[in-house]
Amino acid sequence: MRLTDRLATVALCALFVAVVEAVGLPDRRHILVVGSSTTYPIIAAAAERIARDHGMLTPVIESTGTGGGIKLFCGGQGLDMPDIAMASRPMKDSERDACKRNKVFDVREIRIGYDGIVLASGKHAPPFHLSQHNLYLALAREVPAADDANRLIANPYRNWRDIDPALPDLPIRILGPPPTSGTRDMLVERVLQPICATVPVLQSIRDAAPEQFTERCHALREDGAFVDSGENDARLVRKLLTDGDALAILGYNFLDRNPDRLRAATIDGIAPTFDSIESGEYPLTRPLYLYVKPQHRRLVGGLDLFISRLVSADISGPDGFLADRGLIPLSAAERAASGDP
Repeated sequence: MRLTDRLATVALCALFVAVVEAVGLPDRRHILVVGSSTTYPIIAAAAERIARDHGMLTPVIESTGTGGGIKLFCGGQGLDMPDIAMASRPMKDSERDACKRNKVFDVREIRIGYDGIVLASGKHAPPFHLSQHNLYLALAREVPAADDANRLIANPYRNWRDIDPALPDLPIRILGPPPTSGTRDMLVERVLQPICATVPVLQSIRDAAPEQFTERCHALREDGAFVDSGENDARLVRKLLTDGDALAILGYNFLDRNPDRLRAATIDGIAPTFDSIESGEYPLTRPLYLYVKPQHRRLVGGLDLFISRLVSADISGPDGFLADRGLIPLSAAERAASGDP
């Protein structure tokens, strides 16, 4: 494990220990939810509403990032462990294996709705009209040489106009999430990896050494053009307001809550809107998930009630409470197929 990964793990554990000490988790009576910073404000709003309506203790919601939250969730059973993990991507096979090793069985997966990954800037910045290929050239650590597609070089692009003369004359500076983030996972899997697969020299690596292909295609540049800005999307919004040159990678719900302060780039000619994400037309649409420990029903009162209310039509349905808070609801057919009202 790299030093940066070890430090990230230590930081996550320290955060969780702080939460345990702060709220007395070994004797807790409330629900504990950890995970995705994108999903955090949506679930936090729902938790307050459900607790108020049903006279229950308000669940404690912690923003640790998808990867960090699932790591904590899969750490074991008991009152010192989370009951629910929020995720902006599906749980990986390796994470399910970790759950099983720690006797966390029969994990329930719930798809609660959709979100879009947006590239946002302050309202005062010029508009950006990006393609997925533009994003690849702006973010990837290695790119094909302009004069030889069979040769990879360290990313040379410093200005958006180096990539496309139609883009703004601004330095490339993208504020984005850390490796523990589901948003980052989805971005590299949905944008970088497919374009990598079209690069001849990387195609040969993919056939000969798939793990090396994945490692190289998921690597983001480290020369200052991409800035790891942590899990706190609200902090990213504040940074954009003081940095006129930057773009930030955010969840749609943060754009939706800041329409007077932020503008979003179009991706392949499509703007991230409620309708374009709901229809799947926006290229960077992704589902949001909850993972629940069935074993904790007997440990924490109200867990079943909380989940049933969260997926109910008046909370997460098309006309529900969360539709005004950035959650793109499941379609009627998806809700029916899941058994939710």
